[in-house]
Amino acid sequence: MALSGIDVLFNLDNLSRLMGGLWVTIRIALISIAFSALFGAFIGVVALSKNIWIKIVYKLYLESVRIIPPIVWLFVFYFGFATLFEIRWSGELTCIIVFSIWGSAEMGDLVRASISSLPIHQRQSAMALGLSGFQIYLYVIVPQALRRLLPAAINLATRIIKTTPLAAMITVVEALKIGQQLIEQNVLNNPRAAFWIYGFIFMLYFFICYPISLISRKLEQRYNVNG
Repeated sequence: MALSGIDVLFNLDNLSRLMGGLWVTIRIALISIAFSALFGAFIGVVALSKNIWIKIVYKLYLESVRIIPPIVWLFVFYFGFATLFEIRWSGELTCIIVFSIWGSAEMGDLVRASISSLPIHQRQSAMALGLSGFQIYLYVIVPQALRRLLPAAINLATRIIKTTPLAAMITVVEALKIGQQLIEQNVLNNPRAAFWIYGFIFMLYFFICYPISLISRKLEQRYNVNG
């Protein structure tokens, strides 16, 4: 049993450290998702503006976030800003900022696309009934846009969760980082421990992300069937 490496995984201290790292991962993901939903909704509505400068700024923001990998943004904020501007953020705060910037851009584009995809006659009919601009958004556009937005927004949430292991690259002690530390500590006595530890981390992410993906798929099927 000792040579199998599984005893390293089921050591109570090691399990406790892994679950503590998982909580760091969940905390970063939840805060980033919350900020992404909040700012993304605002960005998505602003992106519908016909102002040419707003469109240019939005396009630059969206494309820069999409083209440049999140790991590069993490290095820029954590190492680059520290040396250039003497701004020293914690690794966890840096992750929340970067993942929120990335998530807000993606969420903003989803919101923009959801609202833009609504048939024009919906707005025209509401105007014919005498509804104000605010009432049209509140009672007509938002309910229908939400139905189109929710599945994609939930998928984005899983993408943010799956991106959190990048935090280990800037010294954040989350689940993957702790797993690496445990493997390094036991590399001589239990070289097979890597299989069990990485397998356990794999299962942790699976049990977190799969139910969320399942909800997204069910919502997509429901809304496609119902209209």
